[in-house]
Amino acid sequence: MNEDSFTEQRGFFHGVEMSRAINRYKADLRHVRFLLFEQFRLQDMLGKAPYSDWSREDVDMVLDELYKWTCEVLGPLNAAGDAQGCTLQDGKVKTPKGFPEAWRSLYEAGWRSLAVSDEFGGQNGPYTLHTLMEEFCSGANTAFTMYAGLTHGVAELIAEHGTPEQRSTYCSKLFNGEFSGTMCLTEPHAGSDVGANSTRATPIGDGKYKIEGTKIFISGGDADVAGNVIHTVLARTEDAPSGTRGLSLFIVPRDRLDGSGSNDVSVTGIEHKMGINGSSTCMLTFGENGECIGELIGTEEQRGIRQMFFLMNVARIGVGIQGLSVASSAYLNALEYAKERRQGSNIRSWKDADAPRVPIIEHPDVRRMLIDMKSRVEGIRALAIKLAMHIDKARAIQDSDPDAAAYHQGQVDLLVPILKAYGSDQAFAICATAIQVLGGAGYLKDHPIEQYTRDAKIFSIYEGTNHIQALDLVGRKLGKHGGATYQAFAKDVNAFVSGHKEHPEIGDAVVELGSAVEALSGTAMRFLGWFRSRRVDMVPLAANRFLEMMAETTVAWLLLEGAVIAEKASAELAESHADKAFYAGRKYAAVYFARNVLPGVRHKAQILSGEDTSVLDIPEAAFVAG
Repeated sequence: MNEDSFTEQRGFFHGVEMSRAINRYKADLRHVRFLLFEQFRLQDMLGKAPYSDWSREDVDMVLDELYKWTCEVLGPLNAAGDAQGCTLQDGKVKTPKGFPEAWRSLYEAGWRSLAVSDEFGGQNGPYTLHTLMEEFCSGANTAFTMYAGLTHGVAELIAEHGTPEQRSTYCSKLFNGEFSGTMCLTEPHAGSDVGANSTRATPIGDGKYKIEGTKIFISGGDADVAGNVIHTVLARTEDAPSGTRGLSLFIVPRDRLDGSGSNDVSVTGIEHKMGINGSSTCMLTFGENGECIGELIGTEEQRGIRQMFFLMNVARIGVGIQGLSVASSAYLNALEYAKERRQGSNIRSWKDADAPRVPIIEHPDVRRMLIDMKSRVEGIRALAIKLAMHIDKARAIQDSDPDAAAYHQGQVDLLVPILKAYGSDQAFAICATAIQVLGGAGYLKDHPIEQYTRDAKIFSIYEGTNHIQALDLVGRKLGKHGGATYQAFAKDVNAFVSGHKEHPEIGDAVVELGSAVEALSGTAMRFLGWFRSRRVDMVPLAANRFLEMMAETTVAWLLLEGAVIAEKASAELAESHADKAFYAGRKYAAVYFARNVLPGVRHKAQILSGEDTSVLDIPEAAFVAG
């Protein structure tokens, strides 16, 4: 990264004057390093292809400088950007004050290119490091980071599915921030029913098409941060089959690349939202004057949904990271408050009116809320890093060991809907708990958690609602490769259980994990029975609960795995060592989750075994009050 550029840009942001322009973002770098280097051992991959130019010291340096940059540059713009929002002026979107400068600083510092191929000017780093970059940036300023996250996804999509000419024309400019990018799926009449899209694409020769239609809820649909916006647009060619299989995907620049002006893409409105107000959510009209020109991605029509799924998977991982990022900062802000806020006496002195007031972290219910947030945040981060490590390992051995690479890719496919859905659902819940820790103060804009909560609500809705994630898990992922992908997952968990169920400190928690994975696998077989017996209506009814079961089992496994490592490391330290408390936190968070959350997996399996159909049986009229 360019340290001189970073230093130069820093002066601008120190001079920005705006209301509440302070950083409230917090991240736990010690936990990040524990996951990277102690639990998942990223260092074993560094210094070897494809990460030959990277060392542990490089990763450590990036983490420190990146966190410093997000706190100094993005953090101060978060609350101010939320208050100011985006505006539509003369058909163009103006982002909050400081966003265009932050965009330039982001790319000049090199943060977005960490894991980009050197083919496009990148640094060939591990995807795991890119994932942590997304966490830090999203936590510091979710709305701003959405522009860059979507742009990165569009660049990866074109790099994967575009023609050589398209790769040459677009990828470097997207990866380096000269262009921004969007994904345009949703239409007013269709919503999540992507197959009902009616945007039309009419061929005019040489791989070019006239595009006509309207898209809504387009994140980053227009912005003044980059020189051009590259839209990826789902549309239907003439005589294409109905449904998703008839869709094609097109590259549609906002402005013509030859410099001749507008490409007949109009911003017909921006949404006024509950949160992420610094991110423009646009209604776009393509070809209002019949002059919008797009080019087919690749060379074949009717490949659009497959291509868009590539981008959507990238985006879904990103949404899971968004959830983690704000949940983590909400927890750490609540923890800081609980250590400083004095209120009431210790419960052991409750009869003594003159007892000293104590920090609220001494109160049992506050401690319960804190450890509940801690265990969930740390478990979701472990899930995110586990998924990212599968990606890195698949890339490293895809040529030398294709079977092992296929295993890692299969685990990625299985974990994506879990990270997206569980990470986003838990983000909103964790933020609500953090507000509760602060009490009335948490409901005020004086603290950042109020904004985190509003921002977090959208995570469970966009990039496929969480019910769509659950249907993807049970309808596509469980049965993939004849069930081999899920079976490999269960085998990994059971191997851990077998190896540690006699552990002197956490053996009982590991036994509970074994019961949970048994219940999970039994429920997976129940879904197979529903498909075979034509009781398909039970599948969407039970899918969300199953995804939650699998998420809780996965999080418990990774927390307990970390606890075993922490116990061993702690035993080798002197009692006065600072890391003693850190390692104790790993154990207690894991034990809490296993004893208080994980038993719910068996309970949910029991509920699903009852095959209750009251939801389906109740007459529609019976929902009407009166």
